[in-house]
Amino acid sequence: MENRKSDCDAINIDLINKIKPNMPDMNLLYELSDFFKVMGDSTRIQLLWALEESEMCVGDLAVLLNMTKSAVSHQLKVLRAAKLVRAKKVGKNVYYALSDNHVKTVFEKALEHICE
Repeated sequence: MENRKSDCDAINIDLINKIKPNMPDMNLLYELSDFFKVMGDSTRIQLLWALEESEMCVGDLAVLLNMTKSAVSHQLKVLRAAKLVRAKKVGKNVYYALSDNHVKTVFEKALEHICE
């Protein structure tokens, strides 16, 4: 973590003093930044879109997105590491779904923002 110093003087120090105690811990903000980096990939967005509609296996996702199973698996691994999707093994297949409603809400709110 870098420790930066501002190169300007405060205009409204009272406002700064009011806001500063409410600022989240930098580690938390870095985690949030990483979350948005994961969400910032168009392939992963396509996967999340599909999984918002239905739980799906790697093969079906690969066909849907016209990708290889290997490429889909790689992206799903990234999404799992970020806790955006969960996996469930059924026989020889692994089915993926969004982790929880928080993921769906963030996804829907972002889409709503873009469509405005």
